[in-house]
Amino acid sequence: MWSPGRAALCWMLLETFLRSAGGLNICMSGSATSCEECLLIHPSCAWCAQEDFGKRRSLTSRCDLKQNLQKRGCEPRFIEYPRSTISVLQNSPLSTKGSGPAQYDVVQIMPQRISLSLRPGDQTAFSLQVRQVEDYPVDLYYLMDLSLSMKDDLDTIRNLGTKLAEEMGKLTSNFRLGFGSFVDKNMSPFSYTAPKYQENPCNGYKLFPNCVPTFGFRHILSLTDKVDRFNEEVQKQMVSRNRDAPEGGFDAILQAAVCKEEIGWRKEAYHLLVFATDDVPHLALDGRLGGLVQPHDGRCHLNDHNEYSASTKMDYPSLALLGEKLAENNIFLIFAVTKRLYVIYKNFTVLIPGTTVEILDQDSKNVIQLIIAAYNNIRSKVELTVSDHPEDISLSFTATCQDGKPLPGFRKCADLKIGETVSFDVSVEARGCPPRGTDQTFTIKPVGFKDRLEVAVDYQCDCSCSRTAQVNSSLCNSIGMYNCGTCRCEPGYLGAHCECQEGEASSMYLSACREAEGKQVCSGRGECSCNQCLCYESEFGKIYGRFCECDDFSCARHKGVLCSGHGECHCGECKCHAGFVGDNCNCSTEMSLCFSDDGKMCSGRGSCVCGRCQCTEPGAFGETCEKCPTCPDACGTKRECIECRLFNSGRLADNETCQRLCKDKIITVESLENEDDTAVLCVYKTEDDCVMKFTYLEHVSGRSILTALQEPECGGGPSALTVLLVVVSTILLVGVVLLATWKLVITIHDRREFSRFQSARVRARYLMASNPLYKDPITTHFAEMETFEKSFNGGVH
Repeated sequence: MWSPGRAALCWMLLETFLRSAGGLNICMSGSATSCEECLLIHPSCAWCAQEDFGKRRSLTSRCDLKQNLQKRGCEPRFIEYPRSTISVLQNSPLSTKGSGPAQYDVVQIMPQRISLSLRPGDQTAFSLQVRQVEDYPVDLYYLMDLSLSMKDDLDTIRNLGTKLAEEMGKLTSNFRLGFGSFVDKNMSPFSYTAPKYQENPCNGYKLFPNCVPTFGFRHILSLTDKVDRFNEEVQKQMVSRNRDAPEGGFDAILQAAVCKEEIGWRKEAYHLLVFATDDVPHLALDGRLGGLVQPHDGRCHLNDHNEYSASTKMDYPSLALLGEKLAENNIFLIFAVTKRLYVIYKNFTVLIPGTTVEILDQDSKNVIQLIIAAYNNIRSKVELTVSDHPEDISLSFTATCQDGKPLPGFRKCADLKIGETVSFDVSVEARGCPPRGTDQTFTIKPVGFKDRLEVAVDYQCDCSCSRTAQVNSSLCNSIGMYNCGTCRCEPGYLGAHCECQEGEASSMYLSACREAEGKQVCSGRGECSCNQCLCYESEFGKIYGRFCECDDFSCARHKGVLCSGHGECHCGECKCHAGFVGDNCNCSTEMSLCFSDDGKMCSGRGSCVCGRCQCTEPGAFGETCEKCPTCPDACGTKRECIECRLFNSGRLADNETCQRLCKDKIITVESLENEDDTAVLCVYKTEDDCVMKFTYLEHVSGRSILTALQEPECGGGPSALTVLLVVVSTILLVGVVLLATWKLVITIHDRREFSRFQSARVRARYLMASNPLYKDPITTHFAEMETFEKSFNGGVH
């Protein structure tokens, strides 16, 4: 809560500034003639209602800074100086759990009721806390498109109830499920209206010849904890057929939201409305194509058969009407749409608070995971909305989320865990005074919560001294009303005590009507009468001041609008409303639009100037400088989205922020070919030592497109054993080759030597055979042996 000591210090500094800024005292420069006028000049101004105040001086302003009035002799009891105050009327503590005996008295916002007493221009502040309690009841209504193209999806969800209840049972012990369906208005040109199509719109359609008659919206099963009933009802359903591509889904959404009793929405539960379709919706004014000129009235129109009876009588609802009714009934809308429709429905979520969009598979196989993811996403954030916001009251928010850091201009916290408490500081300022007796009320509530903070406002625009005003007082020569120390004279009379009549003039009176010697009487914009300037009227605005020196139209303009429409012109200077600064009040102090989805100011690539990002990083652009293909960190930033979106890994997958931070379109391909020169090729190494490649391109539509490989490229690196075997084999192979080479060389050498030997031998034989002196030693030896044997044998015989 805004501490009184801190507020007093701020006012002391402000008043010191007002006294010292160029010698100008804003309270006296306005020349207020009544207490009420004085209080409207500036919240630092006070009024002295003391009767004898300033009698020693001819001209004394009763409107001045409080300390100045006291120094000049005004007793404190006569000083009118109201301040804005806050009173807490109901402040029940926050609950911790949403089930059990106290489930009907769960409190998720604190305080619940406060009262503000505001002085115009006097800013005050209060705090509120919000907590998402554990085990809070959940009502989920499944609204399905039953046009012919959704036939496969209908087959998939026939047993959805049981599986969904099992998964939701892990998140809440109190879950109920309902079912409804829609097609489109059963009239031309939206549907087939020829007689042969009335009972069977699929008549003559070869691919699917039989279907049920076209209908707008049909409520089939009220919210129930008997999930078997859901399965039974879904299994009975059949698809229908319409003529044009868009569906009548927005008709169905509005009826599901406003027909509270028929649907069975509980007050003490989260309301989830899942809208499953594969095509775009019809919007407001489309009904005129069929002659429907009556706008939707935002009411429930279910007949005895639980069908939308005004389908062919009223136009489709507008986005604004849908947003109003969803917020009024605390309903979170989940668009479950096919991939090609994601961008269209994502744009709808910007216009409809409390809405999320998820990508639905072509046959709805991922519907349970989709619902669980959307529910967790909803439960992980808190966003405040203001309803019945009075036009003359400025509100500014500062969020303090789970990290404890204040975020000026933010009214939203994300990435929360169930049971965590976040706080918001709300600054309030009244810009003016409504008609007397007017009391205002407004409500602050988290999106989709039943809990709210009710704020009652009254205005301190009247002075307490006005209650004792005296009509025809003797202090005013009986021709005026004495009120808060001054006389309000009857028409035709002037002066501090109504002592002069209009038209009387003298040199003494004229000198009192000049701001300084040599200046024009009444600044040339009025007439001097009885010591007072009567300012002329102007077609441009009001001329005022003691010397007619001020007006409310000579201030700086922006695009032709005085003070940009965000301030009041006072004596040539714009007095900006809360949330705006600058000479012409065209600079917003709201910084929420400058924070990117990752919580960084201008994505860390620029600065926030007048509520908008000015990108300083070369190549950066976008509302929050989030787009920068040429930035050094571009590939690193997009890598995290590739990891969490395609492989459910990386830093973002751990803290469940992938869906919030990674909204780029990702296209997967088998092989990556960079055909666009403007696309940036990014390559990184995965934990498995594989290589992942993707390209980053900013499309002309403003969307970031990432084209990535379906799977990382992995080379299948060799193991240590394989390397060892290869090395050993290589060594052995080299050894064998060297041995073989050596053997070859030796063999060749030996053969050459043997060949030489043979040649020498042949030559030797030739020489022996042709020499007459040569005798063969073998032949001679054998001849001699024969002779010896014969002689020996003869000797024996």
